[in-house]
Amino acid sequence: MVIDMRSSTLLLLVITSLSAGAQSVRQPATETLDLTTIGRIRDEGSRHSHIMEYGSGLADGIGPRLTGSPEFERGARWCIVQLKNMGVADAHEESWGDFGMAWTQVGTSLLLTQPSNATLLAQATPWSPATNGEVTAPVVLVPEMHDETEFAAWKGKLAGKIILYGEAPMIDPDPKPLMIPMTKEKLDAYGQYPLSNTGVEAANLQWIRAGNFEEKVAKFFAEEHAIAVLRTSGEAAMFVDDTSSSMGSWVYLKERKQALPSAEVSADGYGRMARLVTHGVPVTVKLNIMTRFGASDVDGNNVIGEIPGTDPLLKDQIVMVGGHLDSWIAGTGATDDGAGVIIALEAMRILKTLDIHPRRTIRIGLWGGEEEGELGSLGYVNKHLATVRFSDGPEMKDIPAWLQRPISVTPKADFANFDVYFNADAGGGRFYGINAEGNMEAARVFEQWAAPIKDLGFSTITLRHMESIDSVNFDMVGLPGFEMRQDLRDYDTRTHHTNLDTYERLSEPDLKQAATIMAIFIYNAAQRDAMFPRKVMPPPGR
Repeated sequence: MVIDMRSSTLLLLVITSLSAGAQSVRQPATETLDLTTIGRIRDEGSRHSHIMEYGSGLADGIGPRLTGSPEFERGARWCIVQLKNMGVADAHEESWGDFGMAWTQVGTSLLLTQPSNATLLAQATPWSPATNGEVTAPVVLVPEMHDETEFAAWKGKLAGKIILYGEAPMIDPDPKPLMIPMTKEKLDAYGQYPLSNTGVEAANLQWIRAGNFEEKVAKFFAEEHAIAVLRTSGEAAMFVDDTSSSMGSWVYLKERKQALPSAEVSADGYGRMARLVTHGVPVTVKLNIMTRFGASDVDGNNVIGEIPGTDPLLKDQIVMVGGHLDSWIAGTGATDDGAGVIIALEAMRILKTLDIHPRRTIRIGLWGGEEEGELGSLGYVNKHLATVRFSDGPEMKDIPAWLQRPISVTPKADFANFDVYFNADAGGGRFYGINAEGNMEAARVFEQWAAPIKDLGFSTITLRHMESIDSVNFDMVGLPGFEMRQDLRDYDTRTHHTNLDTYERLSEPDLKQAATIMAIFIYNAAQRDAMFPRKVMPPPGR
């Protein structure tokens, strides 16, 4: 999500001037580290951690937290209670603006009734309409379509049917291990700066455009009077359930509401039905998608709180820590990004428990709307730090802001006093390093900060950039924003946006280490004489 700001020479001059001003205090050649306090933080974080209590409270007690849903609101209130209990000041919800439709899944059931009986694993896709109670209907398999000319072949064939949309994925009978070990070779590779384009932007654009086409597919299915759509992804007993499963990329907007109900089915159940239909065996199911929309559109919210600074000259400067509170609905959002939330909460608790009085103000930001395009953190940046304007031209109608280049950025008064933001959003694994976002001065600072914690496994400082993550919205406007590098464990293979994203996937030793290091980082930043080094120029092209 890094953005090209070369379109405005004036913009470059404004941000470069402000960035240079923030570095007017000369950066020290050697960091002054309070090893006594760092030792106290390490002891508190390792011996008296509350992180798994926070993990259970959020993942088990609150559960999934879809942006704009009643469950997200419960999660926000729960976080505020935790912050107030630990003594964090001014813990509150803050709106970042209009979001879309409030929605919640009440329950979903899918029963195979012909040719035999079976209970299949399924959940509603986000913002799916409900079925008209429990419906019993035959199943038809429709291959995934890529062009509207393919609609004609299905006219008059879908009325009263439940559609299996897309081919069943092949499940490896001898799957590779789901837990991916971190090796020295991987650490060395992450430490190298890649010169080639990763292609992430192109892949994201393709995904958005595919979702926009599926919105047309859903309207066609509804016009043909189909009852519902079933889709699948993942492995046996597992499925991904986000807007890539929905019939459209913008289904949370009232004007883009999905045209008919849909559910995500585990790959094994979907495969069984698809094979039967392919072999000419009639398949009938009972489907009940129970969902509920709010009476009106809702605002999106973030959770904010702080430990006030005490140095008369530095207390107005802000060090931030955060993760995103919203999640998808299939699991309980434990690793994406409940882990980032509880790491930030535990880091704040450690500092408050040790009665540390930082020189700068330390602020926590728990974001909403990350899964829909880093909306909460972008809203915070727009409200407090800089007004970011994206194109509203017709060519950008179906391209979300997080995939656009801003056409203007206007710094606000708080821009000059913003110091640094640290983010965690890569699962429940330990920290092994940090992305310095091309900021070589910052990398030099991090290398010195890493020295007292190398024995905890933190050693990899890379200049690499992150994409599609909340820290990017700070970096995008020229402010220091950094993502911690985490051991992915089974994040990419098992939990990312799946029904298996639950408390059981959290590693207590890893999370203790992560929260301890996060507390050390925000403490170090709050105590420096100089503000955190900013890049002289805005970030390179997104």
